Amino acid sequence: MKAALVIVDMQEVLIPLVWQGVELAGRIAALARDARQHGVPVIAVQQFGPSGSMFDPGSPGTRLSARLGLEPTDVVLPKTATDSFYRSDLAEFLAAREVDTLVLTGVATDYCVDATARSALSHGLDVLLVSDGHAPAADGDPVAGLTAEQIIDRHNRILSAAIHPGGTLSLRAAADVVFRPG
Repeated sequence: MKAALVIVDMQEVLIPLVWQGVELAGRIAALARDARQHGVPVIAVQQFGPSGSMFDPGSPGTRLSARLGLEPTDVVLPKTATDSFYRSDLAEFLAAREVDTLVLTGVATDYCVDATARSALSHGLDVLLVSDGHAPAADGDPVAGLTAEQIIDRHNRILSAAIHPGGTLSLRAAADVVFRPG
């Protein structure tokens, strides 16, 4: 297994909007420190959108959260869709380093994390979804009647049970993630 830690959309504008955003950023920062210590690449994917939108490239809120403690050696890749692979350099970056496993974290559980996990599997990669390393909106999905905790639990169960011809998806709590040099 040759892994990379992938951090999806942990941007300043989103931290206060997602469930336990500050705590989530802290868990992800600890994973990133550990990954670096073991020579595992840290990749932060950053959402951009049209001018005037929440993800306006010129808006300070689109900056990746300082709480992540990103280092100059970490890779930042821009994206414009929920799927971190769509029209981005993520697949090429991973292939060039012979990465076969994503340790996946970030926001939002029910949007970009879900889309990126499914896409990674379709790209033939294995995914270790950090079960407490992703979050939806703080208020969950009021229209569907789901709390944030229920959304996380539901996606953990659905994604870990999905069958893909490419890769496999497993779950692990942040405290149980062990990085090994590739």
